[in-house]
Amino acid sequence: MSLEQFNIIESTLREGEQFVNAFFTLDQKIEIARLLDAFGVEYLELTTPCASPQSEIDCRAIASLGLRARTLTHTRCAMEDVRRAVGTGVSGVDVVIGTSSYLREFSHGKSIAEIIGMAQEVVGWLKTQSVEVRFSTEDSLRSEPEDLYRVYAAVDQMGVDRVGIADTVGIGNPRQIYELVSGLHRRVRAGIEFHGHNDTGCAIANAFAALEAGASYIDTSVLGIGERNGITALGGLIARLYAVSPALVGKYNLPLLLELDRLVAGLVRVDIPFNNYVTGFSAFTHKAGIHAKAVLNNPSTYEVLRPEDFGLTRYIHIAHRLTGWNAVRYRAGQLGLELSDAQVRAVTDQIKRLSDERELALDEVDGLLMAAIQSVQSREEISA
Repeated sequence: MSLEQFNIIESTLREGEQFVNAFFTLDQKIEIARLLDAFGVEYLELTTPCASPQSEIDCRAIASLGLRARTLTHTRCAMEDVRRAVGTGVSGVDVVIGTSSYLREFSHGKSIAEIIGMAQEVVGWLKTQSVEVRFSTEDSLRSEPEDLYRVYAAVDQMGVDRVGIADTVGIGNPRQIYELVSGLHRRVRAGIEFHGHNDTGCAIANAFAALEAGASYIDTSVLGIGERNGITALGGLIARLYAVSPALVGKYNLPLLLELDRLVAGLVRVDIPFNNYVTGFSAFTHKAGIHAKAVLNNPSTYEVLRPEDFGLTRYIHIAHRLTGWNAVRYRAGQLGLELSDAQVRAVTDQIKRLSDERELALDEVDGLLMAAIQSVQSREEISA
C-alpha cells in the first residue's frame, strides 16, 4: 500500500488541454501552474512540445518558472519527440505507446516485439539525459497482461523511474485495477503510475485501488477535465484520501482547492457541479431536520470531511418543509435572537405551513424569527 507516500502528477496542463472547451493561453497556464504549485502537487504534466509551436513555447516557459513541483511532458515513443522534449528543460519525460490490440491494429501497427525495441531505443537515450523517465502503456486495461508485463520488464531492466498503467477508455473497475497494479508491483522495481479515465464513473475509485495495490503516482486534473469525460479529479482524490485519514493529505494546501476549481471552471466555461467533491455548493449543506439536529450536536454524524480543513463552512438549510426546530433555533442564535423553545417551535410550524404552499427564502425565515422576538418585546412593553 502506497497511501503514505504517494505523489500527484497533476495533468490539467496536458490531459486538461484535451477537454472540449479548453483553450489556455500561456498566461493562463502559468496562473494554473503557480496555483497548483502553491497547493503542493509534486508534479506538473505539460502538453508535448511536438503538438504545436506554441505548445513548445509554453513547455519551456513553465519549465523555467522555478516551481517546487517537477515539470514533465508527455510524448510518443519516438526519438524525435523525446529529443525535443528534453530540449525544453523539463524535469522528466513521460513516454507512452499503445499496447492493446485495438491500438496496435488501428493506430501504430506495431507488434509487442517492435514496441519493446522502440522502447529500448528511446529509454536508452533518455537515461543519458539526466531526466526522470516514465514509460507507460496506453489502453492498458484492454491489453493482454502478459504483453504488458513483457514490455514493463524490458524498460524496468533499463532503469526507468516509473512505469505507467493507463485506463485510457475508462473501462476498468477497482478490482481489475488492483489485480493489474499488484501484479506489476511484484514484477518491477520502478515506481508505478496510474492514469484513469472516468467514462464509466470509476476514475477516483480506481485511483484509490491503484494506491492500495502498490502504485505511488496518480494522474489527476482539476475538476477531472480531460478527453471525453476526463480523468481522476484532483479534489475527488483528495476527498477519498482525506476520508481514510486527514494526515494523508496534510502536505497539501487544502483551502486552495476552491480557488483551483473556480479558476479552471471559469477558463473552460463550465459550472462547478453542485455535487462536486468538497467545492460543490451543496457539499456541506444539511437540510433534513434529523440531519441538522445531529450535525449541530456533532458534525461528524453526517460529515466525513471537515469543511473547516478546506477553508469552507457548513450550511444548515432551514427554509423548507423538512426543517426541524433545532435548526431554526440555531439560526436564531446566529442572528443573536433569544427565543424560548416554545417560540422556536411556533416559528418552525410557520415555516412548514408556508413552505407547503410555496418556496421560501432565508430572508423570510429571518423575518419570522425577527417578528417572534418583536412580539415578545411588545408584550413586555405593554405589561410594563
